[in-house]
Amino acid sequence: MSAKLRLYILVFLILGLGIGLILYKHFALGFPLSPDEKKSVWTIEAKIDFIARGDPVIVSFALPPQTPNVVFMEEDFASPGYGFSELASSTGRRAQWSKRTASGPQTAYYRLSMYETDQFIQLPISAADLPAEPEKPEFDGVLKTAAITLLDQVRSKSANTEIFTRELISTLNSNTPDQNQRLLLNDQSSEDYKTHLIINLLASEGISAHIVRGLYLNEGRKRLSLTNFVEVYIGGQWLLFNQNSGESGKPKNFLIWQRGDQSLLDVIGGKNSKISFSIIKSTQSTRNLAVRDSINKQAGIIDFSIYSLPIEQQNAFKMILLLPIGALIVVIMRLLIGIRTSGTFMPILIALALIQTTLLTGIIIFLTVVGTGLLIRSYLSSLNLLFVARISAVIIVVIAIMASISIISNKLGIDQAMTVTFFPMIILSWTIERMSVLWEEDGPREVLIQGGGSLLTAVIAYLFMTNRTIEYLTFNFPELMLVNLALILILGQYTGYRLFELYRFHALERRDVTGKR
Repeated sequence: MSAKLRLYILVFLILGLGIGLILYKHFALGFPLSPDEKKSVWTIEAKIDFIARGDPVIVSFALPPQTPNVVFMEEDFASPGYGFSELASSTGRRAQWSKRTASGPQTAYYRLSMYETDQFIQLPISAADLPAEPEKPEFDGVLKTAAITLLDQVRSKSANTEIFTRELISTLNSNTPDQNQRLLLNDQSSEDYKTHLIINLLASEGISAHIVRGLYLNEGRKRLSLTNFVEVYIGGQWLLFNQNSGESGKPKNFLIWQRGDQSLLDVIGGKNSKISFSIIKSTQSTRNLAVRDSINKQAGIIDFSIYSLPIEQQNAFKMILLLPIGALIVVIMRLLIGIRTSGTFMPILIALALIQTTLLTGIIIFLTVVGTGLLIRSYLSSLNLLFVARISAVIIVVIAIMASISIISNKLGIDQAMTVTFFPMIILSWTIERMSVLWEEDGPREVLIQGGGSLLTAVIAYLFMTNRTIEYLTFNFPELMLVNLALILILGQYTGYRLFELYRFHALERRDVTGKR
């Protein structure tokens, strides 16, 4: 196997692993690709009021089911002096408060913080969710005739169960009801009555259905009550219908609170019980929500990641993880464009220093320190010092220059110049030494070319490394390092002309073509 083939296989594996991990975190764990993406977090408070009679009190309250498209962040239960337990059964979760004896007005609270995910995942129907054969209801006298007539009318306009259900609901909610509709509705204003009427009419046709209670998520609403929907078993799945409009599907910003005919609230030892809901909306970063949810789920890729480190170390890695971006910029500038730099790593370190000092201030400080250092280095070379002593002397001089700039800028009130200490003094010292040798061997022109190339590359790397989106992606998707590595390995195989070389030889090519003419 040739070296080039081994390289391509390695690049393919590294690139596939990096992109695969990024896609997994985005689609499976919900990490957004944009730093500005936010989600609406809803805080719902259910308040239960009743009057205790002095007997033992047991309050049972239905809790919302956990569904794949809804993430429950926090659940709080409160009622002073009451014991509490959360019960699970085939009919769903329930909260239970209990007290040996109580009298007078009593209040219990349930608070839920949740948000909806972008994608709804339809769960397969389990054996417990399969409906039993619906029992056909018995309508009395004239109601039976009205029901049969109405069902025949709806059936003639329907081609399948979904259309039948939609047509039945639309007919019952008609603005101009006929005699049969008025008899069946019986001038009832209760939403529960209409819900059970629809369910009974569907059962007469052998269609399984049950009641669903839910809550519309509207910001700043108080004293809300649950809204009834009808859920119908069609084609192997449950489909939700609005009982007032006939529209199918779950509405946007609608939280399903309870499925089935079980009671929403049971109070033993009390009277005049009532429940009301209040809703508050807040906006939070999607990234923070995804991290929190992944940590709660103990996802392996998050449990063994930067997020498991202390905050101080996380902040350090925010800067470190930008280095591969700078390395990629240096490779592109040197191998593809043909910019000559003073070393490979120095432009990256200069870019890091520019991030701390801001661009314009950093360039001025860099030129000042390096220019002054070159003058000092030129004087030291006349003393015929050994290399180790010379570079050590340059380091001390650089420190003195940096200290002088900080003190003078402080006296002048120029705060930006005080950030000179962020420049790596060892790199500056070595740069001064390297450029001095280059000056002696190749002249000032080469010093300007390599020094200018290093600064230009550092500025371009700085512009990329300070981009909000790139900063966000490198920290939250450190797998991008693998993608960077794969790109650098591919670029390392490039042996063609650089961009500057094409421009350099363009004049020769033009003269050659002219000569042939």
